[in-house]
Amino acid sequence: MMMMLRSLSRPLERCLGVRAGGDALMWHADLKPHASGDFSIAVVQANNCLEDQSQVFTSPFATYVGVYDGHGGPEASRFVNKHLFPFLHKFATEQGGLSADVIKKAFNATEEEFLRLVKRSLSVRPQIASVGSCCLVGAISNDVLYVANLGDSRAVLGRKASGDKENTVVAERLSTDHNVGVEEVRKEVEELHPDDSHIVVYTRGVWRIKGIIQVSRSIGDVYLKKPEFYRDPIFQQFGNPVPLKRPVITAEPSILIRKLKPQDQFLIFASDGLWEQLSDEAAVNIVFKNPRAGIARRLVRAALQEVAKKREMRYSDIKKIKKGIRRHFHDDITVIVIYLDKHRGSFCNKRTKQNAMGCTVAPVDIYSFNADGGDEDLLQTIT
Repeated sequence: MMMMLRSLSRPLERCLGVRAGGDALMWHADLKPHASGDFSIAVVQANNCLEDQSQVFTSPFATYVGVYDGHGGPEASRFVNKHLFPFLHKFATEQGGLSADVIKKAFNATEEEFLRLVKRSLSVRPQIASVGSCCLVGAISNDVLYVANLGDSRAVLGRKASGDKENTVVAERLSTDHNVGVEEVRKEVEELHPDDSHIVVYTRGVWRIKGIIQVSRSIGDVYLKKPEFYRDPIFQQFGNPVPLKRPVITAEPSILIRKLKPQDQFLIFASDGLWEQLSDEAAVNIVFKNPRAGIARRLVRAALQEVAKKREMRYSDIKKIKKGIRRHFHDDITVIVIYLDKHRGSFCNKRTKQNAMGCTVAPVDIYSFNADGGDEDLLQTIT
């Protein structure tokens, strides 16, 4: 497993997919095996630099899924893409398997390592202190599903309905959206800062913490977590520092642990770019009613069709818009669909386990189809 995890930084293993015909900003891997079934992955780029990063690691005994939606730049999501899975493996090995404690330690270690990178890079790249990433992780091991997240990427389960509705599927959200647009999250943040009447502000059409950021949990965003950074003269020259008495966002993940059941059909892991366009129920029904091959790509296209509809445009027109400009129409979108077939017979289980060793990592930048991309200038100190 360690050998496979080390391969995350190798270009050949990163690009195990193809560009989608007709859309130069979409990449996909239509169908691949994992220990409990098949999976499909697709990404479409809208930002000038792709801020979404994603990966699927498979072995005969476990499947790991990661979706990392960056903001302020791609550095944090690229960093998480390189470091979180190895930390998960390290702590799981030390403690004899996956657990909530292992996941929390891996998230914390990733956060601390990124903080060290920020401190080393601040003098030459002060904006690194304002870069962050949402972080959604799923793991399946011994018929147990673990879902952990920071931010507003989302995991949704599709399961067969009971009773008279056996030919229908029910959407069950497994993750918590850490976004102050959600009233419960907004109240949570306000209760943590009773002495700050402006901790959450409605500005530019949405609720934002300190008028800046929508998510309440992330990796990175150091300037909103460490008061010493807003006082740093280098960072003060870069932007508008936010006076802090205490951190206003955290890197504490929400974790769900669930025993998989025979009626559990599939999982959808996606960045908020998908969920801004499709409801949980709509996404689950698309997966349920369509063939497996290319299902992640089908979900991305369904989201883009919604974008076109809202703008009174054709989908074909959306595909022609260049990166950067395209961000005015939609966000980067990452979708990973994991089928859960283990309960459907020993033949399927034997077949998938025989072919389930591998690692699929979406390219760092779809437009250039570059697997290592421009992160080396910043991240070279890490390796």
